Amino acid sequence: MPPLDLADPLHASLLAFAAIVLGCWLVSVVTGNCSQTDRLWSVTPPVFVGIFAGYAGFGDARLNLMFALTAAWGARLTFNFARKGGYTRGHEDYRWPVLREKLPGPVFQLFNIVFIAGYQNVLLWLLALPAWRAWQARGSDLTWVDALAGGLFVLLLIGESVADQQQWVFQTAKWARKNRGEAVEHEFLTTGLFRYSRHPNFFCEQALWWAFYGFAVAATGQWLDVTIVGTVLLTLLFQGSTPFTESITLKKYPEYAEYQKTTSRLLPLPPRMP
Repeated sequence: MPPLDLADPLHASLLAFAAIVLGCWLVSVVTGNCSQTDRLWSVTPPVFVGIFAGYAGFGDARLNLMFALTAAWGARLTFNFARKGGYTRGHEDYRWPVLREKLPGPVFQLFNIVFIAGYQNVLLWLLALPAWRAWQARGSDLTWVDALAGGLFVLLLIGESVADQQQWVFQTAKWARKNRGEAVEHEFLTTGLFRYSRHPNFFCEQALWWAFYGFAVAATGQWLDVTIVGTVLLTLLFQGSTPFTESITLKKYPEYAEYQKTTSRLLPLPPRMP
């Protein structure tokens, strides 16, 4: 394998990626908390895109636009994660304790290094790779494809923000009532955007990165490019993680099954009759 050439932004991003994977895994082993990648999820894609934009001297219009959009995405996600306590000491994503109970210790640790610290960070690096194509095409003019990709990204970012805010308002009010010893009518949100999709934020997140891939299309002039891999893998990840998330919800709230019968899982659609 040839040595890394730090004059090449692709190699520089790879070095940053390797450091992040190693750091996430080591901290998880030392602390017993596997949410290190979760804490960096909103940070690493802007860092990777920023590397490519920086290597162009922040003088390329397409790369600057891509960096600004991923920075906005990261800032929104960081804020939402922080207000839910994601950065508080000892906080761990609810999925990992569930899996820790299901898997023998050595198997879970293998899962930790391969998937939690490894694969998830691979995915985040791959999602940023359209910026590599933009760097290769640096100096070229923006096109209607760039405008479409940027517009869709912003629209979906707004949709994701609205969904998360609706969820935050609902959960805050629900737990406030419970803490006062009052009964709650609903345990989970079924109104607003959640009337049309059980996970509108998940839908927007996936679609947003498909829009981001559009910048690779604009840079290469080809609709199909190898940098589509990250977006495809993210979509597949959601297809596997969403049923797991719902199985946990269904175990806590059996009435969730009725909601599943009437409301689309991801793609926003008119509610079905029960």
